[in-house]
Order: sequence, then structure tokens, then C-alpha cells
Amino acid sequence: MLSIQSIDQFYGGSHILRGLSLQVRRGQVLALLGRNGVGKTTLLKSLMGLVPIRSGSIELDGRRIDRLGSDARARLGIGYVPQGREIFPRLSVLDNLRMGLAGVPGRPQVPEELFELFPVLRQMLGRRGGDLSGGQQQQLAIARALAARPKLLVLDEPTEGIQPSIIKDIERVIRLLAARGDMAILLVEQYFDFARALADEYCVMARGEVVRAGRGEDMEADGVRALISV
Repeated sequence: MLSIQSIDQFYGGSHILRGLSLQVRRGQVLALLGRNGVGKTTLLKSLMGLVPIRSGSIELDGRRIDRLGSDARARLGIGYVPQGREIFPRLSVLDNLRMGLAGVPGRPQVPEELFELFPVLRQMLGRRGGDLSGGQQQQLAIARALAARPKLLVLDEPTEGIQPSIIKDIERVIRLLAARGDMAILLVEQYFDFARALADEYCVMARGEVVRAGRGEDMEADGVRALISV
């Protein structure tokens, strides 16, 4: 579903991503791990077209997208949940969900499935996004990304600052989405146990490169915990 091949990205004179390659298959969760500052968020911004790449290629479902704008990439089927959630705090929960449908033609309705995945949102449709707890905002951000039924779901540290009970809810939803088999999921995470519980495959980044990769079930044996600990 997603193929990133040998991409390089620079901020000024700093070489941030260095010939980085990875692939995510349909029905698979790929966990991307690494310490702070290794380029994980820059990789996601490059994937979404928020920052340009210098070289290499990015393909979604066999189509090259690295020359397209961010809006075109979203319309082709990428759902992006950025670090920090970035919901609209003054809009209601319902209007935040409708924003996830902005690129869908016609007048689509918010999918009922979102309330099955995140029941708490149904109870809060009229509340402003900014009045929700951090965990509820994260659920809203994920639901907004899912509203347009993406082919690829990209999650940037979804457990950051979230209470344990909601982390379990988010894990359950990711597991359900992966089990359906029609979506690829790229999970950027620093919480080792969360990533290990969900990952079919993993990659570890350091200094803008993938330095280790393998099966999710082998993360402990492969020493991934030590590679990402501070």
C-alpha cells in the first residue's frame, strides 16, 4: 500500500532523512520507533507533502505521490493523525468529524462506524473539541482521520499524554482496523509495549535512517527496547 524508497530530506544545510526506505502492506501495522529527534515526524510530514523531499520516491497503492500537494494525497486515501492531535478546539465534535469529510465529493454523512469504534464521541457531538480531555481529543482526531475511509492510516505518537484506559481503547481500535484487512497502518510510537502489542512489522530509526527492522513478535529479542530508551 505504501512504498517509500531512498528518500532524502534537508532542513537548510541539515540532512534529516538519509536514503530512508520502508513499506507498509494492506492489512498490516508497521510500527516506526526511535528516540526524539531522529526524524520520525519529519518522515510523516514528507509523506503528507508538508515538507519537500530532495530525492527518492513515495508511492501509495502503486501510484507515485511525492510530487502531489497535501490535499491531493489526502484525497487519494491517506488519513493523518498528527502529534498533538490538532483538532479544532472551537468547533463541535460533530463539526470536527465533518472536517474529515471535506475532501469527499457530495454531501457525505459522518459514518456510523466511527461511533461504534469510539462510543464516547456520540455522547459529545455538541461539545466543543477543546472541552474534551486529552484522551477524548485523541479519539476524535483518529475518528476524523477515519471519516473518509482512508487506505492508509498514519498515527504520530497516539499514546502521548493519554491516560492508560484510553490507550487500551485506541489499541483495540487499531487492532480492529488491521483485522479488517483493507487498510495499511503506519504507527509512529515511543511506547514500546504499545507498539509491540500491535506491530506486524517494525522499523527503528536513528539519525534519519532505518537501523533495524523485523517482525513485531521479535522486537524484544531484537533488542528494540534498548535502541529507543533514553
